[in-house]
Amino acid sequence: MAVKSEEELREIYKQPKESVLKKILPKLDKHCRNFIEHSPFLVMATANSDGQADASPKGDAPGFVKVVDDHTLIIPDRIGNNIADCLRNILQVPEIGLIFFIPGIRETLRINGSCQIIADEETLAPHAVNGKPPQSAFKVTVRETYMHCGKSIIRSDLWEQKNRVDQKNFPTLGQILSEQIGELDATDTDVRLENSYKNKLY
Repeated sequence: MAVKSEEELREIYKQPKESVLKKILPKLDKHCRNFIEHSPFLVMATANSDGQADASPKGDAPGFVKVVDDHTLIIPDRIGNNIADCLRNILQVPEIGLIFFIPGIRETLRINGSCQIIADEETLAPHAVNGKPPQSAFKVTVRETYMHCGKSIIRSDLWEQKNRVDQKNFPTLGQILSEQIGELDATDTDVRLENSYKNKLY
C-alpha cells in the first residue's frame, strides 16, 4: 500500500531528533567550505515545471566548485552531451539540490538552494582548464546545508577496493548502446568515446 500523507509517513518513521534538525545551517561554515574544497564529485538534482526530476553527475579536480561567499557557489558546466537536462530544468524551476562526495570519506555534504545559469566571460574565465573555459556555470544561492551521516557509504562499502568492478568484466558503453539503440557499431562507438574521453574533457 502506498504512503500518501505525512501522517502515514510518521507512523513508519519517528520525528527527527532536535539535534538532527539543528545541524541544518542557513549558510556555509568553515567545515562546509573545507568539504567542498576537497570534493572532486557531486550529484546535482533538479526538476522541471511538471515535477519531473533529474539527477546529473558533475566532477573535476578537487575544489572545482568555487565558494564565492557564505551563500554562493559557482559550479562550472563542462562540455557534455548537450542534452542539458539540468540547465533546461533550472530555466523552468530555479531550485537545486547538491550532494558532495570525497573519496575515502564516509560522510557527505548536502546543499539546497536556488540557481541561475551564468555565461559571462568574467565568471567563466577563472574556471578555464587548459585554456578552455566551461560552456556556462551554475550560480547557486545556498538556502540550507548540512552534513549527512555515513551509513549509506558504510552499508555499500563504496570506497572499498573489493567492490571495484574490472572494466574488462563489464559491458562497454559502446556494447550497451549498440543493443539499446540497434543502429550503432559497438567497436566504432567505443573508439569514438575513448577519443572523446582523452581529447574532449574540456
